[in-house]
Amino acid sequence: MQAVVIGDAMIDTYLWGKVERMSPEVPVPVVSVVNRESRLGGAGNVSLNLKMLGATPFLFSVIGDDDKGRKFLKILSREGISTEGIFVDSSRVTTVKNRIISKGQHIVRVDEESLEDINPGLEDKIVQALEKLISEKKIDLIIFADYDKGVITPSLFERINAIALQNKILTAVDPKRSNFGMYNNITLFKPNFKEFTEGAGVQCTHSDFEAIGNKSLKIRHERNMDVVFVTLSEQGVYVSYGENGEHFPANLRQIADVSGAGDTVISVAALSLAAGLSAHVMAVTANLAGGLVCEIPGVAPVNMEQLKSEMLTL
Repeated sequence: MQAVVIGDAMIDTYLWGKVERMSPEVPVPVVSVVNRESRLGGAGNVSLNLKMLGATPFLFSVIGDDDKGRKFLKILSREGISTEGIFVDSSRVTTVKNRIISKGQHIVRVDEESLEDINPGLEDKIVQALEKLISEKKIDLIIFADYDKGVITPSLFERINAIALQNKILTAVDPKRSNFGMYNNITLFKPNFKEFTEGAGVQCTHSDFEAIGNKSLKIRHERNMDVVFVTLSEQGVYVSYGENGEHFPANLRQIADVSGAGDTVISVAALSLAAGLSAHVMAVTANLAGGLVCEIPGVAPVNMEQLKSEMLTL
């Protein structure tokens, strides 16, 4: 299966260390770094999840003309993911999330990023490159991985979604609050609880499944969506499809880090639907996969063999 990922790609950098004293200058811990690691983040992590699940991902994103952008390209190549859809904009910086961690605890996160929308000329290049790819390969799925860093503009979404509809390609969206209202005419919509309540303007708790279900159904009907899939943290997930709605409780896990769990969930859910699985099976599988990656410190893709093994125990 071949899938396109469009959105905000980034590097997740980790400085692992130990704290043995406080700074004499200001009352903050001094972290002695023992290891550094850089991983694919954002849309890059979605692409890596797809690859780990056996699909062939094609990532379309924008980086800066800087050392971190060049590092991002090296990591993509190292992971065996094509770099042909990566465009360089010298007016932007490559998005990097720097996390400092000691004894499994996050001490601080420092972000480097550009938040402005990409310019129309760059948008044209992305659309033209995607059209060329679709003319050459059979694309089964397009995922819009939106982290509100400016790659997915309203016009870019509309143009690419029109291409997907014309070519009958399944579409999936992982939205951010600021762009919540622009997504229409798609197959799968996967907000988390915060994005869902703020974007949809509904006030409820994580366990108010009736309110979540009613609003999900309304969104689907009003905005022509096949499936709305809301992740609910410790309450699991809620999926709305057809005239049905189902809640699936979270699988009990030893949580180490929730970073990147949403990337795994959208990857598994979208691939499941593209493979013809039912919305029920999709939700069960994606819910389980999201829990599995939360057991791993830092952003990490799902392990397909572990996922298959765990599925057999359900």
